[in-house]
Amino acid sequence: MSLTYVFRVRYHLETPPHVRTEPASFETTVRVTPPPPGEEGWMLFRDVLWRGEVNDPTYARKLASSWVGVPVEACSFAELRTDEASLDELRAVVGENLDEFNADSVRDALHKYFGSAIHVESDD
Repeated sequence: MSLTYVFRVRYHLETPPHVRTEPASFETTVRVTPPPPGEEGWMLFRDVLWRGEVNDPTYARKLASSWVGVPVEACSFAELRTDEASLDELRAVVGENLDEFNADSVRDALHKYFGSAIHVESDD
């Protein structure tokens, strides 16, 4: 397993004026696997989250729209899903880059962005 960000996304079908869909909006769960810690783009959580919530709804909608290919009305963060080994790897790289997070410890850095929304799954 690796790190997986789980978002709840509500999107809207755009149709011509003479076409209606019911419902016109749908909700789905979007799972995003970020680059491995330390590689380009690995700090997605720093740029998108604050205390386990989306920090900029407009940016999050645009980002989610790029993931699903349709206009997004709402995007909320649900959790980081991972296993212990992947979380340990993330902790190690965050620890090497604490200045990027304006934090005194790895625990503080992860809590600043994920809040309590880290779900560790067992390998069993």
